Amino acid sequence: MLDFRVIYLKKRFPLRISRGVMAGSDNLFVSFTKNGLTGWGEMAPGESEGAGTVEEGKAALSRFTEDDLTRSVYEIYDRGRDLGVAPCAMAALDMAHWDLLARSAQLPLYRLLGLPLPRTGTSVTIGINPPEVIKERVPLLINGTGVKGLKIKLGSPEGIDADKAMFSQVLESVGTSAVKLRVDANGGWLVNDALHMMKWLADRQVEYVEQPLKEGSEQDLAVLYKNRPLPIFIDESCRFSQDIPKYAHMVDGVNMKLMKCGGITEALRIIATARAHKLKTMIGCMGESSLSISAGAAISGIIDYIDLDSHLNLDPDPWTGAQFIDGIITPTENPGLGAEIK
Repeated sequence: MLDFRVIYLKKRFPLRISRGVMAGSDNLFVSFTKNGLTGWGEMAPGESEGAGTVEEGKAALSRFTEDDLTRSVYEIYDRGRDLGVAPCAMAALDMAHWDLLARSAQLPLYRLLGLPLPRTGTSVTIGINPPEVIKERVPLLINGTGVKGLKIKLGSPEGIDADKAMFSQVLESVGTSAVKLRVDANGGWLVNDALHMMKWLADRQVEYVEQPLKEGSEQDLAVLYKNRPLPIFIDESCRFSQDIPKYAHMVDGVNMKLMKCGGITEALRIIATARAHKLKTMIGCMGESSLSISAGAAISGIIDYIDLDSHLNLDPDPWTGAQFIDGIITPTENPGLGAEIK
């Protein structure tokens, strides 16, 4: 049986990317009860993830029959794809089912899956902002927090000069700190700007660039890939495991998000497919609470780069779950996802 709860998640700092600004969202929390036990999952709405509102998410999940929900977690996921269920809504049901399975086994999910604990620190995201805001924001994020990586959102609608001014302030504010720098353009550059910015950023010790070109322009990735000065990761251009073979010859890695692929079941397939094509993997997030972040943390021990930080920017976070320990988002030893509503 499925049940629903809607909670508004307010961001401490509104997040601006190339496509707009987000100050908070109504998220859908889904409980899945079977044999007297209940598992929980979360949907962060997104137009590009198939459901822009919680109402659309509920409608998508209503396509499942009671008979559908008696099947295995893998069968339920594949049934959702057949029914055209929005991936962000499917993610909520899928993680609720995995939570239920691990609770039934009295194991934390990472142990049920036979995975190691993560040893890689998460990056913390800085949205597109003018330099004066960056000057104030960076010290709040890195001073005494244990943060070891910053993901800087570029692709400003004001152009690459604005990107350079913002990034230069990040460098100045980071100073001599050992914080690693990554860049996500969210598809905000055209090819020539991307070529220029990748060289400019490589000269400033950036680790990689994510989604330099907008979704739908994948044919131009080959231009960037040749003689690239930085590794290229794709995000919006790679939603499911079957997308990987199309682009594996012109990228260095893929960023999966539970809301984008439909949950843990498909995330595990993405990891396996990426490895088969000798690509690096990353896990990211949208506007999610500690519930969904705990689901991502459970599989992050086999992922190369971690970007699970959305819960750190909530005021308040309605859930407890994975802990931030020495810069690493670490699953608890509690059964299931290890998340509990406050």
